[in-house]
Amino acid sequence: MRVLLINTSERIGGAAVAASRLMEALKNNGIKAKLLVRDKQTEQITVVALRRSWKLVWKFVWERIVIWKANRFKKNNLFAVDIANAGTDITSLPEFQQADVIHLHWINQGMLSLKNLEKILASGKPVVWTMHDMWPCTGICHHARECENYRQECGSCPFLYGNGHRHDLSYRVFRRKQRLYHDYSLSFVTCSHWLEEKARQSALTTGHKIVCIPNPLNINLFKPHNKVTARERLKLPSNKKLILFGSVKITDKRKGIDYLIGSCNILANKHAELKDQLAVVAFGKQSEQLADLLPFKVYPLDFVQDEHQLVDIYNAVDLFVTPSLEENLPNTIMEAMACGTPCVGFNVGGIPEMIDHLHNGYVAQYKSSDDFANGIYWALTDPDYPSLCEQACRKAVSHYSESSVAKRYIDLYNKVTGRNA
Repeated sequence: MRVLLINTSERIGGAAVAASRLMEALKNNGIKAKLLVRDKQTEQITVVALRRSWKLVWKFVWERIVIWKANRFKKNNLFAVDIANAGTDITSLPEFQQADVIHLHWINQGMLSLKNLEKILASGKPVVWTMHDMWPCTGICHHARECENYRQECGSCPFLYGNGHRHDLSYRVFRRKQRLYHDYSLSFVTCSHWLEEKARQSALTTGHKIVCIPNPLNINLFKPHNKVTARERLKLPSNKKLILFGSVKITDKRKGIDYLIGSCNILANKHAELKDQLAVVAFGKQSEQLADLLPFKVYPLDFVQDEHQLVDIYNAVDLFVTPSLEENLPNTIMEAMACGTPCVGFNVGGIPEMIDHLHNGYVAQYKSSDDFANGIYWALTDPDYPSLCEQACRKAVSHYSESSVAKRYIDLYNKVTGRNA
């Protein structure tokens, strides 16, 4: 069986990492899989990039201009929404024509337009669409937050300046999606049960197959190693408790930087001894800015793409913290857990499905810096800390291994192609 996975980027962003890992998992399980991307970052021969041209840049810019205009020329939420008004027709590519299954992932920001998607569906090839956020089941937003318009019909969008109007851009895109989904068959996959529930509530996905399959992880790579050796390689201190915070861009408000700062200040005020005992490791763009924002010593690292270095980072620290405000099924949590590192995160999205509260980590009350600080302190001072580490690793191995995830996708491919009918 030949499967063509499609994602905007090869390695940048959680969806890209998940799609790349799934491609490798499928290949290791007998599937001829390729990944089609707009932005290629490696020399992997089974990753195919769209031909670079000024048109690709213009398609991205044009989409932003339309959104900017609809937003009354305000920058607010400019990248929280997508309208898929521009993209590339991929149906003439040999990789598309040879594929038995087309597997969409995150296809926004100029990769595929709704018109391109219609042509893909009209080809008659079975289409599987893994949802890495809510965009496939909403009008234009990636995370609906408190808005529930998508359950009936988008419009008066809270992401547009002044809350838009009834027949605003979100309404028009929603209606286009509705007509498209009505005319063709799609199989949606959600990476978390939280997103599965959201998808089932959407008026767009009514009548379509929706299944939940988590993202895969190479547990032969992401696994526990010697902490002392890992710290030596990264030049990190051996005499401190280390907590880890990471994001593509550290200062991204959606990743909860304000709550991390608040939690650390609470910890420093309530537990004065931690000022000398605790330090923060941060990886991501602008990580050096944390040094002036936290009461603890900060060890900044650049954005990390090399997975072997990531394994060292997770093994070097005592705790991974993710105060993110919008999440589906974070790769970072499963990576940390697989390395035997407990995690603390907010009760949002798929995080409480990953972290079993007080068993392999701590799930804090949403947007509560106090409870997040409690979680950090509890994990670092728990007398049964080794058991936390062991249980974290066990959860990752049992739920996210490449082989188990690949087999579930292969079963789905067989169903949509009628091979096991």
